[in-house]
Amino acid sequence: MIKKINNSNNLPSSATQVELEFLEFLLQPEDAAYPWNPADDQAEAYFDELEQQFTMQDVLEEELHTRAESFYGKLDSLWSQVAKCADYKCNTNVGIFDSLCKSLHNVFAAGVPTGWLNAIAQKATEVASVQQSINEQLVQCVQTVLPAWGTDDLAVFARPYAYAMRSSEQQNLTSVMNKIKNRDWATLSEIEQAKVSVAIAYYALRQLEKVEPEA
Repeated sequence: MIKKINNSNNLPSSATQVELEFLEFLLQPEDAAYPWNPADDQAEAYFDELEQQFTMQDVLEEELHTRAESFYGKLDSLWSQVAKCADYKCNTNVGIFDSLCKSLHNVFAAGVPTGWLNAIAQKATEVASVQQSINEQLVQCVQTVLPAWGTDDLAVFARPYAYAMRSSEQQNLTSVMNKIKNRDWATLSEIEQAKVSVAIAYYALRQLEKVEPEA
């Protein structure tokens, strides 16, 4: 039928492709087009099927809305737990740092500047939870107050203390502190300051070992 129309000489010569496509659509079989006659026997089945599609779409949208609310509710709950956990850890670290500072001040404040002790305490609190060797932790604590010193040089001073920590032995700090007793910190040589700093870092890490790990 379409071919006949396309080949007909009765069509105006000005007919465009769009008009031909529209005419082709109108001439499609009735079962593939909208039932223009509501009284037609097939119209009721057509509208029933169409209504079921809309009903199913409403159900899916409602279920999607419900699931979305549940999902975002769980997400908010998880985020709240993470935030509380982060705040707790932050407050815990601050508490550990303050406690460590007090401990270092009680033992070493007579011969070592407060700022020096606080810097070592801060670094010790940071590195205590990092997967590093004891020697590396000691070196990093000392480098925070003696940044010009090389890692290898400080490692020489740190080695005896690292060995003591690995073997659960107690390194005697009395002899180290006696050497600077009643002396002005500024008058100590850099080597003496480095040795004392390693001893302080060792003591700090020992104190942190006594803190119960967080669950």
